[in-house]
Amino acid sequence: MSAPLSAPMPPLRIAVLGAGAVGCYFGALLARAGHGVTLIGRQAHVQAVQAQGLRLQTATLDVQVPLAASTDASAVAGADVVLFCVKSTDTEDAARQMRPHLGPHTLVLTLQNGVDNDERVRAVLAGTPSPVAAAVVYVATEMAGPGHVRHHGRGELVIAPSPLSGTVVQQFSAAGIATEISDNVRGALWAKLVLNCAYNAISALSQQPYGRLVQVPGVAEVIADVVAECLAVAEADGIRIPGDVQAAVTRIAASMPGQLSSTAQDLARGKASEIDHLNGYVVQRGKAVGVATPLNRALQVLVKLVEAGKG
Repeated sequence: MSAPLSAPMPPLRIAVLGAGAVGCYFGALLARAGHGVTLIGRQAHVQAVQAQGLRLQTATLDVQVPLAASTDASAVAGADVVLFCVKSTDTEDAARQMRPHLGPHTLVLTLQNGVDNDERVRAVLAGTPSPVAAAVVYVATEMAGPGHVRHHGRGELVIAPSPLSGTVVQQFSAAGIATEISDNVRGALWAKLVLNCAYNAISALSQQPYGRLVQVPGVAEVIADVVAECLAVAEADGIRIPGDVQAAVTRIAASMPGQLSSTAQDLARGKASEIDHLNGYVVQRGKAVGVATPLNRALQVLVKLVEAGKG
């Protein structure tokens, strides 16, 4: 007698809080797979999505994806999973806005740059039963205009254990989002932080993509020195970074030669960057553990100078 077939898992209700390039890309894939997705973002973007759906453009696709959209954090109500995708500078404010509307079992997944956003969200949600789990995002994507997300490469997630993480892995993987659970998400977040510290500020200050940066004499050596500072801080801070970070740094320029960093995109648009949560975080932790970080400090301050000039 054959074993009974297991019933298919019901679709998830997913809210994307901070519907920028990352949240829109993953939200579009999940909506195409049949999940109920609501994007929560700025008015111009929301109006475009409400009028014509979200345009998802990849190397193999150019489609309009119908999904719900709202400007209000209350739209997280009823969600099984919140993809928390706001800028690191907005973490506490966004968490406070969504807190009254979260269900008791809603999983909040932090898909952000930086390494401490899950802790900061957890602090705001203290006293609620909603679980919070960090996710490491590896994707190159940009907003090409209101209601239009363009994908340039990669698109996988590494998430921390939580009561719903197993379901997330199954459902996201079925939607074409390679997702795995790791017991060392903190180390994986640091690995990504090192990549961001290596490229983000230099790309921003020069407004050059990764591939062009490393062709300039001396830039590869500066990047190597920035990475060495980051690794020294991580080691002193007791962080176990998985994999060969130096090799990963080298691969980025080869695998995404045309990519401008998120900080470069922020500065080009006159927006505040996340530099205090990238190179600035390494400077902060370096102070705490007694490791000098002159290169990371210089990059942080130079980006802040550009921001001040645009303010």
